[in-house]
Amino acid sequence: MNPALTRALTLGAGLLLVTSPLAAASALASSSDTPPRPAAQAAPRPALLAKSTVNSVRSWQQFRVHGTDRHLRAGTRVTLQQLQHNKWVSLPAQMNTSHTHTYNLRVMLGMKGVNKLRVIGGGATSNVVQVNVR
Repeated sequence: MNPALTRALTLGAGLLLVTSPLAAASALASSSDTPPRPAAQAAPRPALLAKSTVNSVRSWQQFRVHGTDRHLRAGTRVTLQQLQHNKWVSLPAQMNTSHTHTYNLRVMLGMKGVNKLRVIGGGATSNVVQVNVR
């Protein structure tokens, strides 16, 4: 019998069956008492929260959409979007988030009726805000 195999069998009290000296060395090395590493934590998902200063405005009257972000870097670019004919269209209202993780966009809408707005940026999408334009 192979001397390495005999040594492996006597060290493992007959419970370890190894076919080669290299496998015996790796089997003995893997049975060390090192604690397993904890699983890597997944990065938190970025999130945006949006609010409107008004529920109803006149056509082309200025109001603000403001809110906070979570798990985004300060200075992340956020853009206002409007639902037009079942598609989200970016409006020319953008800004970078502040170091306090807030944003404040000035908005003027001309499409009469209920307008659905949201804010996107940094891989996050906010809740939908509804504003009625008279």
